[in-house]
Amino acid sequence: MNCRIARALPLFALLALAPYSLRAESRIEKTLKLDPGGRFALDTEMGSVTVTGTAAPDARLVITSKRRDLDDLLRFTYREDPGSVSVTARRRGGHFFPTIEWRGAEVHFEVQVPAQTALDIHSSGGGIRIAGLRSRAKLDTSGGAIEARDLTGQLEGETSGGGIELARIRGRVHVETSGGGIEGTEIDGPIHAETSGGSVRLDRVTGDIRAHSSGGGIHIREAGGRIDADTSGGGIEATFARGNGHGGTLETSGGGIQVSLDPSVGLRIDASGNSVKADLPITVSGEMSRGKLHGNLGGGGELLRLHTSGGGVRIQGI
Repeated sequence: MNCRIARALPLFALLALAPYSLRAESRIEKTLKLDPGGRFALDTEMGSVTVTGTAAPDARLVITSKRRDLDDLLRFTYREDPGSVSVTARRRGGHFFPTIEWRGAEVHFEVQVPAQTALDIHSSGGGIRIAGLRSRAKLDTSGGAIEARDLTGQLEGETSGGGIELARIRGRVHVETSGGGIEGTEIDGPIHAETSGGSVRLDRVTGDIRAHSSGGGIHIREAGGRIDADTSGGGIEATFARGNGHGGTLETSGGGIQVSLDPSVGLRIDASGNSVKADLPITVSGEMSRGKLHGNLGGGGELLRLHTSGGGVRIQGI
């Protein structure tokens, strides 16, 4: 008797789990009044978020959960004010840490707003993606990656749970992560990028660059402004765009430095490392040694400081 009961227990366990694994998708659709030029705010304790800018008015939300009923998981509050819309989603039961059932719910917020809408998005349980917007955006998540594309406006992004990916941003950018790397391409404006969980890769940034990493290297191509970059987790490779003589500071204790410059610009060069090699016509001032170089490129100008305690320095033309 006992053996038959023991053999039957796995079957009972499967039957108990079946309602969750076989449950159809739970779905909520909501339209909230929002004119172009307004603000949309979302604060959720669970789920990933995608926001897309459109030519239509109003905020349109589609909220889905693949394995649990949304009303069992979250308590929703919707608020419509003149010029703004806000949505909050709080966990049922008041638990701070997600249970196994919560983590498997796969909640997702799909949002469409007028393209000229300012965003304020917070999620403690998933990634955030935005695209096609023409206003400022503030994004904050502790549970996933951040992706922003085709944005015209100031961007602030912070995550402790994933990487950050940026493409075609026109405006000032400030992004931070402790959970992954940062990649950005075609940034028309200045950027401050900081990570303790990976590398920084930036391509075609027209404004000044401030980049910090304690978890990887820094790689910059076609920089149009000043570069201030430091890392303790790898080397630095930086290419200045043609005509860029704004200088900056590149410093690492985790690898070498390779910098490519337009030979026609004027810069003051201050370089130090295990070794320093220059393939450009730099007029040396003071004493020159294997590990130090001070001098002028062209007629001199802004200061470019290059220092590493973890490798050599290479200066070359583009």
